[in-house]
Amino acid sequence: MVSSKATTPWLAAVLAILVGASVACSSASPASGATFPADAYTTTPSDSGALVVSVRTSPQPPARGTNDVQLTFTRASDGTPVDGVSLDVQPWMPAMGHGSSTPTVTAQGGGVYLVTEVYFYMPGVWELRTSISGATTDHATLQLTIQ
Repeated sequence: MVSSKATTPWLAAVLAILVGASVACSSASPASGATFPADAYTTTPSDSGALVVSVRTSPQPPARGTNDVQLTFTRASDGTPVDGVSLDVQPWMPAMGHGSSTPTVTAQGGGVYLVTEVYFYMPGVWELRTSISGATTDHATLQLTIQ
């Protein structure tokens, strides 16, 4: 019989390895504690075509309920990050003609913006209707499918 004192360090070591591997394969957001995968859920151009928006979600794929979303904005012409803008993000379900509560947006630097408390209360196709203002003015409609 193995005592629990002998298995505790082994279990702690295994958990540390698993947690470390999970963090190495994704990027974490200090503001929400959300973890985002390295690969984007979707990438789309802005309405003008001047910007490219990469979307990562936590969880990914996005799920019914509350999600966090990481939006990364780069210039289509040269791939440089777009900082110094304000975002207004509205979750919208086109099939039903209504949206949900307005989430909170926090600039993270390097063209990355964290959108927290994005609430998808039913399955289907949702849009994140995003208005961009400040140094650059544009719009982007990002589609997400909620199961």
